[in-house]
Amino acid sequence: MSKKTLYLKIVLHFVMAVAVACICIFVLPRIIRFFLPFVIGWIIAMIANPIVKWMEKRVKIVRKHSSVIIIIAGLGIVVGIIYLGISALGREIISLLTDLPDIYNSMELKLADISKKMNGIYKVMPENAKNVMDSFWSNANKYVTDFISNNDVPSISSAGNIAKNLADGLFMAVISLLSAYFFIAEREKMMIVYRKMTPKVITEKIDIIMDNFKRAFGGYFKAQFKIMLVILLILFVGFELLRVPYSFLLALVVAILDLLPFFGTGAVIWPWAVFELISGNYVKAICLMVIYLVCQVVKQVLQPKMVGDSIGLSPLATLIFMFIGYRFSGLLGLIIGIPVGMIVVNFYRSGVFDNIIRGAKIIAHDLSEFMKF
Repeated sequence: MSKKTLYLKIVLHFVMAVAVACICIFVLPRIIRFFLPFVIGWIIAMIANPIVKWMEKRVKIVRKHSSVIIIIAGLGIVVGIIYLGISALGREIISLLTDLPDIYNSMELKLADISKKMNGIYKVMPENAKNVMDSFWSNANKYVTDFISNNDVPSISSAGNIAKNLADGLFMAVISLLSAYFFIAEREKMMIVYRKMTPKVITEKIDIIMDNFKRAFGGYFKAQFKIMLVILLILFVGFELLRVPYSFLLALVVAILDLLPFFGTGAVIWPWAVFELISGNYVKAICLMVIYLVCQVVKQVLQPKMVGDSIGLSPLATLIFMFIGYRFSGLLGLIIGIPVGMIVVNFYRSGVFDNIIRGAKIIAHDLSEFMKF
């Protein structure tokens, strides 16, 4: 092979890699957002299809009929769970917004009491530390005051927007349900057409990508979601026993935080326990620490079984992918940065980037030879 042909192949591999990366980063999210009902329907179909196959073998039900049964039953369960969760969450959010002024006044009294207790320590603190603390409390006070003052009653126009969003949501749900049915009922036909129309080289690459995607995204989020539900239950029961207001809402927020590496339940429980300890509520502080320890023990027991070593990322790589995800999409990117990193690492291990790496080495070698005198 001539050098010219070799360099042309290397450049083409680089261009294709950059093009695919640009499509995945900039184009694919827009396409997914546009066709979101069909994406949801495809996900439902993937979940329901193994059950449909089992029903075909065991119960001898025709595939189209079993698809309807499975989708309706699954949708009924999912809608019921979502309805119960959203209704409970909605009640607590409305109650929280209603009681926010009273909570703010109560917190002010507690903080005033704490400041009296900490007055001796405050006096001996360096001037810079005093300025930081004063600035923090001033900003916190301003933020809460602005939030309460902006919490107005919804206007007629906003109520109209809510009604429009509900109608759009209902339409999207119907499209998702119908697409899920057709994805399951016509799956075999679609796969035959796909295999016929797509070259074998491309199907092999797509199969590698899909296998890595399922293992990284599907396996990781499925395991993390199960762990989150267990943590949510523990926190909810613990907060209910402590008679903490808005226990379900608070437990949900802490459980979602627990999904994030380097954060966990301690990001909320530890400061809360310290606050209660300084306030003199020693029993509550101890109970919060017990809840935290129970969550940690349960998580350490469940995580190896559910997730194992599938994450395949070092702590530094995990932190880097979290940071990149956060810079791209904020909190959502922070969460999905890890599975995306897992996919990239799995692609590297599967040899997807071998041609690009080999080409880069050849160019680097030839450049170094060219630069020699």
